[in-house]
Amino acid sequence: MEVAPARFLADSMFDVFMNILLNGESVDARDARTIAELVERYQLSPQSILVEYNSAALHRREWPQTALSEGDRIEFIRVVAGG
Repeated sequence: MEVAPARFLADSMFDVFMNILLNGESVDARDARTIAELVERYQLSPQSILVEYNSAALHRREWPQTALSEGDRIEFIRVVAGG
């Protein structure tokens, strides 16, 4: 039996659905592996949002290292300043 190369196996993991809750709605996040990639996917300005990950606030520097998993609860909170 032939074994597929590790790179192929890793890439194929993202071909299946990965559902997360994003701002209370179920979304397929298979093309985003981290919080940073999810922010980029929605073309959000990192300077104008806060991210809550499974009920915990994340600092922007943590976004690239925070991997998404099935069932994660993510909240994007837009920061608005004014007077």
